[in-house]
Amino acid sequence: MLTIGELASCAGVTVRAVRHYHARGLLPEPDRDHSGYRRYGADAVVELIRIRTLAEAGVPLARVRELLQADGEEFAAAVTDIDRRLEAEIRERQRHRERIARLASGDGLALPSEVVAFLDRLRALGVDERVVQAERDGWIPLAARSPGRVAEWIARKQEQITDPEFLGFYMDLSEALERSDDDPWLVELADRVAAYITRLADERGEEYVGDLVGIEPVLAELMDTLAFDTLPSARRLIELLKRRGWDGWTTLRRVPPAPTAPRPPRPGTRPSSSGGPSCPL
Repeated sequence: MLTIGELASCAGVTVRAVRHYHARGLLPEPDRDHSGYRRYGADAVVELIRIRTLAEAGVPLARVRELLQADGEEFAAAVTDIDRRLEAEIRERQRHRERIARLASGDGLALPSEVVAFLDRLRALGVDERVVQAERDGWIPLAARSPGRVAEWIARKQEQITDPEFLGFYMDLSEALERSDDDPWLVELADRVAAYITRLADERGEEYVGDLVGIEPVLAELMDTLAFDTLPSARRLIELLKRRGWDGWTTLRRVPPAPTAPRPPRPGTRPSSSGGPSCPL
């Protein structure tokens, strides 16, 4: 006859595990000797090894009793069912590992790979990291809300930055971050951006210029707010663009240009008679 310690050693488990299996009703309590100690026979070793094997295979203890009592056919069916469950758990754990890997990669945590590639391309082209972060923060809610359209939208963005003039505006945003709202340079930038947008809209259509057309106004407003929080000068730039016939940041749209007054001439220059659009600061 074996003590509980000897039984545990023979079956390759701990004494604590034996007591736990007793408490769960999986291993019958043995008779006790005259001193009150449990004494186990060889059959207890076999039963304990069967319990341990099922538990180590991932079988919930709640089902171990059922399997120990099942006939061959029932046992095989139950094992097949457990195997399917374990396979599903493995797939879920693999997804968790992929999420952790994306966490380690930074931008990839909440963004699809094509957006991450676009952000990496902006960095490689020398775009200021603050501008890249504003772009990233806008894509996060967009990808969560409209994942099916991300590939379409990002393909357009990838195409647009092949235009040196368009890419130049990304660089200008970096410069704008260092400028105050009353800096004449922002007015000049608005003139150039408005002229570019108008020319592009005439050539390729306003839908192309609109960039992320089709998103809900509430989402567009949220994305605009994220951009303005990161790039405060962008809000001033949009105010200037609105006076030149374009409104919006996430979704550009043509609007009637606001009435403007002539810009005071700079010292040493002659007033222009061209009548071109301009606005005071």
